[in-house]
Amino acid sequence: MSPKIVTVEEAEARLLELIDLAEQGESIIITHEEQPKVKLVPIGQVPPRRVFGQNRGKIRMRPDFDDPLPNDFWLSGAP
Repeated sequence: MSPKIVTVEEAEARLLELIDLAEQGESIIITHEEQPKVKLVPIGQVPPRRVFGQNRGKIRMRPDFDDPLPNDFWLSGAP
């Protein structure tokens, strides 16, 4: 389903109706000067915040991660 696009002026006049539509799962994009500015979504649909450290131990670095790069990397293979 494509989002419903409304101007700021239209959103001001129909705010309660737009809130009801968003609560029913409709995507509402509010534009200003023909540029999308905000998306109206119900609070329950806000993506969860990222949790610091939730992937601890799942990513590993190679032991040579911080070793200097070879000269041919910097010189594009030139002698």
